[in-house]
Amino acid sequence: MDRVISVSLGEIVLKGLNRKYFEDKLIKNMRRVLSDLGEYKIYKEQGKVYIEGIYENNEVAINRLKKIFGLVYISPCIRVSTEMENIKEASYEIMKEELKTDNPVTFKVESSRSDKRYPLKSPEISRQVGGYVLSRFDNLSVDVHKPQIQLNVDVKEYAYVYIRKERAYGGLPVGTNGKGLLLLSGGIDSPVAGFLMAKRGVEIDAIHFHSYPFTSERAEEKVMDLARIVSMYTGPMKVYSINLLNIQKEINKNCPEDEMTIISRRFMMRIAEKVAINRDYQALITGENLGQVASQTIYSMDVINRSIQLPILRPLVGMDKVDIIQWSKEIETYETSIQPFEDCCSIFLPKHPVTRPKIVDIEQSESKLDVDYLVENALESMKIIEIY
Repeated sequence: MDRVISVSLGEIVLKGLNRKYFEDKLIKNMRRVLSDLGEYKIYKEQGKVYIEGIYENNEVAINRLKKIFGLVYISPCIRVSTEMENIKEASYEIMKEELKTDNPVTFKVESSRSDKRYPLKSPEISRQVGGYVLSRFDNLSVDVHKPQIQLNVDVKEYAYVYIRKERAYGGLPVGTNGKGLLLLSGGIDSPVAGFLMAKRGVEIDAIHFHSYPFTSERAEEKVMDLARIVSMYTGPMKVYSINLLNIQKEINKNCPEDEMTIISRRFMMRIAEKVAINRDYQALITGENLGQVASQTIYSMDVINRSIQLPILRPLVGMDKVDIIQWSKEIETYETSIQPFEDCCSIFLPKHPVTRPKIVDIEQSESKLDVDYLVENALESMKIIEIY
């Protein structure tokens, strides 16, 4: 008997002629998170991917693999040859490990036979395995509708026996859908936006705007802490850190107070677009949520969009705030996000920000500024932080 981990694939199985590309990228991402766990082998067999030789680090491996997009289920298995006696013994062994009580427990056996040359059909495999396991335990009974334990038998080139199925996030492997630059603040929304776009296969790096010394170094450290958490799902990440203070001072001095937030946001987009074009990102990503604040009305988003040419992806735009908070708790960014450190958006915050800006008014206000100079000057302050 060999101990292996099986992983079930999600949307990848629908990819037709492109499937190998997605599988290869997925396996590369798996190797990245398992690289320090010793010698192991990854192989594919009829719709699933298997890892052998990593049993001593089983739980560590499973917890890391759960964060790899493209996987749906992860199961520790016993692998044996396809002789029925070996399948029965493996089933007994894994059931013995699962049963933690002498109280009555219900179970069923679910079998699949990918190799149609195998002499027994799936129902017969289930009957034989179920009968054998039932005979070995006094506290077991069969319930085919709502069992407490489901024992799974997959017959392929080998037979794989397992009970446990750890749910992963599905989606597509990171790196299969281009590169996006995430505008990462210290709030709740933007880390979730980065997570959700990575779940759709986008490789994520981040850009962060601060107003040091008006904002503290600790506020920037908070953002780096968030980037580290998000990188557990997205992989290594670059964070481009840029000081926006000089731009904010110029806007505050030369433009109407109620337009401060919108014009600042347009500058952020211009700067982010410059970084994206120079470093081969195909889109910007934000955590904007329709109607949440003044700069996130549909009118404000339209005016902000017009400042650049690159597409802006807003995965949270139609979500309820409670759902965003739930996601932030799920991916463990919430406790960091709610730490009370100010960000650049709180500097020169207008008392009554405009919620229905008109592009003609905003462009008229921006004409009082040397936009190109301010953008280039801000880019000169850029620091690049590598997150692993």
